[in-house]
Amino acid sequence: MTPSEELILLTDEDWSVIDQEPCRVLGFMPGGCIREGKIIVDKEGPYASVLLECRKIRGTVKGYVTREIDFRHLWRVFRERILQENEEVIIFWTKEHHECEWLRPFRSLPTLTVMVCHKGWLEFMGDSSLKPESMSFEEMLRPIVYLKWAGMEKDRNGGAGEL
Repeated sequence: MTPSEELILLTDEDWSVIDQEPCRVLGFMPGGCIREGKIIVDKEGPYASVLLECRKIRGTVKGYVTREIDFRHLWRVFRERILQENEEVIIFWTKEHHECEWLRPFRSLPTLTVMVCHKGWLEFMGDSSLKPESMSFEEMLRPIVYLKWAGMEKDRNGGAGEL
């Protein structure tokens, strides 16, 4: 894929090219909104799209969010919470971390882990020799906000803050 091409992620098969790969969210374009806890969408189709930067993929990556809980988590970090200048949103897509293996083939299950991290987290994860400024390695690694579906496996490293 050349830098001018855009990779489109709609189906699980499409998304699987970045399975368990951390990606920075450069843009969140909702197809609706959440009012009084209810999702209001004008049309059938994806709840939103996200513009992503992934180390594994060159060029632009546009992912479509087709699961309600994944949309709610992205809405929370982009619309209900104000991102600070020194923060970025990182997502992971996977179907491998559902607690019950027999659930993994079901298409409707949430697949995104959404995190608000310190800016530079993605580069730091790719090269841990980078020394974070004004914080410890542990602080840099620990997400500020960590959102995932309750049916995904429990964190091995303790997780992070809620909204």
